[in-house]
Amino acid sequence: MTDEQIENLVKRSWQYVAMYNVNSKGAKQYGGWNLCDVDTQLKDHTLKLIARPNNDSLYITCMLDLRKEPVILDMPAFDSKYVSLMVTGYDHYVNIPLSTRQGDFKKPVKMLFFSERTQGYKKGEQVAGVDRNFEATGDFLSAVFRVMPHANEPERFKRIKEQMQSVKLLTLSELRGDTPESIDDVEFPAIGKTDVDLFENNLLEVMQFVLNHTTFDPDNELDQKLLAAYKPLGVEPGKTYDADQVAKLDGQRVREVAKRIEAEEMAKADRLAASTGLFQPKSEIGLDLLLFQSVFGPIGQPAQEAVYPAIATTDGKPMNAQHDYVIRISKDEMPPAEAFWSCTLYDTDNGFFIPNDRKKYSVGENGGMKLNEDGGIEIYVAAEKPDGVPEENWLPLNRGDYDIDVVLRLYVPELEK
Repeated sequence: MTDEQIENLVKRSWQYVAMYNVNSKGAKQYGGWNLCDVDTQLKDHTLKLIARPNNDSLYITCMLDLRKEPVILDMPAFDSKYVSLMVTGYDHYVNIPLSTRQGDFKKPVKMLFFSERTQGYKKGEQVAGVDRNFEATGDFLSAVFRVMPHANEPERFKRIKEQMQSVKLLTLSELRGDTPESIDDVEFPAIGKTDVDLFENNLLEVMQFVLNHTTFDPDNELDQKLLAAYKPLGVEPGKTYDADQVAKLDGQRVREVAKRIEAEEMAKADRLAASTGLFQPKSEIGLDLLLFQSVFGPIGQPAQEAVYPAIATTDGKPMNAQHDYVIRISKDEMPPAEAFWSCTLYDTDNGFFIPNDRKKYSVGENGGMKLNEDGGIEIYVAAEKPDGVPEENWLPLNRGDYDIDVVLRLYVPELEK
């Protein structure tokens, strides 16, 4: 293959590679498929599942296997000013079927999920007791709730956690009182510690699996160009992976291209992380933004629900843990969020929280913050808390020669502002 062909392959594959890694690691961490894991406390620096995780909301993470039968999520009403349900398959297109912004979660709802390959269910079929249906583009999904916990209101916080723990996942068989279909008959390709590792070690095996469990639209240009890139390599939907029958890729060469592309995409963070075009449904996002969001930190919400601008330095240089920083926001510059906002600190290379005994990774309504007498705020990123700085406004770092970055999150942002 030419360098151009490898680059094309890597760029068109990254969304699938990233989400195969994320969803597979999620299922492994949470104990398998067709299960839900419910947070009872905010995430900390031990989380290594995903780059640039969220520390200002609680999660319910449900891993869905839709191959044998539909799966139903039984959801309560929530006493929170912000809740959303985000659904993502291997293709990394993002759907928000329910959110408080859209007027949902005021009353209980049962939602049925299926794909075009789901056995025992026909599209359009109405199931007694089910309120809404959702057709997914893949057989293996992550369905993730984000719930603002109101952590500074103890009674409300307790009530919200109880509501979260009442979310139930049922297969169609279980809804009808029958024994669920077995889903332990699938063998997954090996995951990678990083996406680049997977590009080097078993790209074709993973992509064969992905193609077999994803819906591709004959009229969608991105879908067809991906399939065209893999067909000459012996990887097509419906095939069984056979190492002796597919092309032989130079894994190290593919890795080098992937590392270069990764660096190029990360360099775009200041410009693209706040783009209102990220994390969109299928046919509403192009390859450039799909590639960036998959490299920078997969699984996020569309701009109507949340935006995630990176905070740049005044001199334009990358932030480094050899130095301390201050972020100053005047009253007139306060983030325009109708729900809430936060600033979160990460190490740039991995996108993980900076370990610290205080478990303080973000400043905001749930992470803690204190406005100044003028109604603005100063946030300090420092190895030691400066004298006179409120504890709530200090983001601790460990001194060293490594890059760091701060991401601002706005939930239900006023997009014009």
